[in-house]
Amino acid sequence: MPVDPSSPLVITSLAWVPEFARGHVRDYRARWACEELGLDYAERLVGTPRPDSYYHDQPWGQVPALHDGDIELFESGAIMLHLAEKGETLLPAGAQARARAISWLFAAMNTIEPLMFELTNVNVFARGEEWAKLRKPSLYEFLGQRLDRLADSLGDKDWLEGDFTIGDLAMTSVLRVGEGSASMKQRPTLTAYLERAKARPAFRRAIADQLKSFEGHEPAPVAKDGEQQ
Repeated sequence: MPVDPSSPLVITSLAWVPEFARGHVRDYRARWACEELGLDYAERLVGTPRPDSYYHDQPWGQVPALHDGDIELFESGAIMLHLAEKGETLLPAGAQARARAISWLFAAMNTIEPLMFELTNVNVFARGEEWAKLRKPSLYEFLGQRLDRLADSLGDKDWLEGDFTIGDLAMTSVLRVGEGSASMKQRPTLTAYLERAKARPAFRRAIADQLKSFEGHEPAPVAKDGEQQ
């Protein structure tokens, strides 16, 4: 669905991020859910420093945040669940099927994502530091165990519970954090699962709209003396 500035559903995103982060800022998860559900939404873009008022919406100044009329939420998992409850496309009507979809949503956020971010930390942000080198073997082993169990649960199905649900949206979003890593390359079942999710038209529209939101918001260049030009 197109971004509609008049929509009462408002997703807060960042006005600008460096090139490496584009397409990965977590507001795309909320955008993707809206696209799957056929919901119009408006954008609210925040920059750096954050407006003081934004810390009421998100205590740490992160994105996304969501305004849905009088309802305000933060944290991508909570936002995805709230949006999924607006229809049966992402959250099945049956009690057991609904419970399983929600369980996979929380599994993505709590069981897989922390390890994926730690993987990025040791391989990118803390690369070369001694503690990161020491952490890698045990991290690879523990993450591998978690991913193997996930692959076993997926089996030969396209999606975790047969039909695409909010659990798949969340889980594949989390797997993208480790995309291209040895941990993912060694598990073709999960790599194919991720590729199926990325091929969904709703995913592609969500990423395209996030990328478009950065246009024209590049920060002003900074002079050598520290003053903006």
